[in-house]
Amino acid sequence: MIKAGLLGAGGLALYAGEIERHWIEVIRIDIHLPNLAAAFDGLRIAQLSDIHLDEYSEPFFLHHAIETINRMAPDTVFLTGDYVTEGPLGNRYAIGAAWSCARMLRELECKQVYAILGNHDVAVGAREVTAALTASGIPVLTNKCLPMERSGGRLWLAGLDDPVEGQPDPEQAIPVSIRNVPNEPVIVMCHAPDYADELMAQPAGKAVDLMVSGHTHGGQVRLPLVGALELPIMGRKYVEGWFRLGGMQLYVNRGIGTVGLPFRLDCPPEITLITLRSGASV
Repeated sequence: MIKAGLLGAGGLALYAGEIERHWIEVIRIDIHLPNLAAAFDGLRIAQLSDIHLDEYSEPFFLHHAIETINRMAPDTVFLTGDYVTEGPLGNRYAIGAAWSCARMLRELECKQVYAILGNHDVAVGAREVTAALTASGIPVLTNKCLPMERSGGRLWLAGLDDPVEGQPDPEQAIPVSIRNVPNEPVIVMCHAPDYADELMAQPAGKAVDLMVSGHTHGGQVRLPLVGALELPIMGRKYVEGWFRLGGMQLYVNRGIGTVGLPFRLDCPPEITLITLRSGASV
């Protein structure tokens, strides 16, 4: 019995650490925005989150994720934070991993790639991780916004600083000038999904049509009848998938990396392909 139990535990660890941890599930979802201009109907957004390169995501696995996205040929790519890990190997190691990660992200064939930082990035060094990404030509939206234009239509993409380790400023990221403009919806990238409640309570948040997040890893390890063994602060209410929160929609991506231990169980890595649609959902 003891031997069988040990063999079972060893097999489960092998599965969680080597098989499921490297099995990327592509989630395809249509998100309807009533305020979306016709020119953006069908816009395809690939979301990649929580890479955690080198601790424990291997470079070959990130290459695989990038190849997966390239095969999708999205119109734009949203990178929603945690490129590295604040962990026992130290910040100097993590900053080196940030530069390696950013260099690999150059392999994305999409010309419109936008990023925000996660809590691990800020804890390791926001300035250093931002410098690595921008050196690879990837804009980092930290309490900033920019217009995305297509065939005469426009939408606004805003990025917030991480709510756990940083200082998100919705008033700066979503200025009055871009709020509630007809046919110009606002999409926000914010690493920690539970910040959605605080965002919606602020004047700027009432103008947000869609928020995309990561952070939770979907729980990373989930057991039958128990669920996720551990969830991070600011990621315990909205754990994964799509939510409608009044006038705002939220999508939470499980990410591709791991923290704590290199295991995933009943919670495979995720890359999301969001297709924007005009009009109300049916």
